[in-house]
Amino acid sequence: MLQEAIDFRDESTALFDLLEPLTEQDFDAPTLFKQWTLNDILAHLHFFNVLADHSLRDQPQFERISAELQAARAENDDLVAIADKLLEGLKGRALLAEWQAYFDAMGEAWSQADPKQRLTWFGPSMSVRSSISARLMETWAHGQAIYDLMGFERIDTDRIKSIAVMGVNTFGWTFVNRKLEVPADPPYLSLTAPSGDRWEWNAASDSNRIAGPAVDFCQVVTQVRNIADTGLVVQGEAATRWMSFAQCFAGPPRDPPAPRTRGRSTTPFRSSAGR
Repeated sequence: MLQEAIDFRDESTALFDLLEPLTEQDFDAPTLFKQWTLNDILAHLHFFNVLADHSLRDQPQFERISAELQAARAENDDLVAIADKLLEGLKGRALLAEWQAYFDAMGEAWSQADPKQRLTWFGPSMSVRSSISARLMETWAHGQAIYDLMGFERIDTDRIKSIAVMGVNTFGWTFVNRKLEVPADPPYLSLTAPSGDRWEWNAASDSNRIAGPAVDFCQVVTQVRNIADTGLVVQGEAATRWMSFAQCFAGPPRDPPAPRTRGRSTTPFRSSAGR
């Protein structure tokens, strides 16, 4: 059984449980992530879940939908508008229900897949394990904007290790993506997992290192927090440069949020049900 697929389903379920009590009107609430609404985030997650699922289970459908996506992006690079168009305007509680049913079935199906099977994707092919880990990462990262809006502190588990691994594995790519020379020595990472376990990568060093909560590291590499807003201790030029623009997700270079612009709301979210 592929654990990453179970982790993807569990992370998605935790987010669904947070959203399930909301009313239809609540899904129009904007978040601090580019002012994307809850509808925008769910549509983005659902659309790319479907596309990734087709890459494993229905190649003709994958080719058809990815062609539609590429054609839409040639006319309009706005992912929110594109997802809305390709999902035919599905929103609110209907979108929530369809997203939930799909990720639940997807997690079950992918848990039985061969982790090493190669899948067609945009750019290089991906393994099944990498593809479902990317869906976990996207769900966790975009979900952070929702937890922040609603003022909830997420209770993380060690399933975020897949995200930390993606962060570590994209160290060199982050620099290449910006057309920068890759530092010769990747920093030593010493991270504390939600369970209290220690996760370590690369050669031990006192002068080129990143240490602290694994959750904070995942927040930085997914760009949901600025490094200045975390508890990470960063030492050395290579480590400092990496953490200033780390990016574990695909696409052109993106800059992290400015300090103190992303965080948990201190103003309680008011559902329209209580108005």
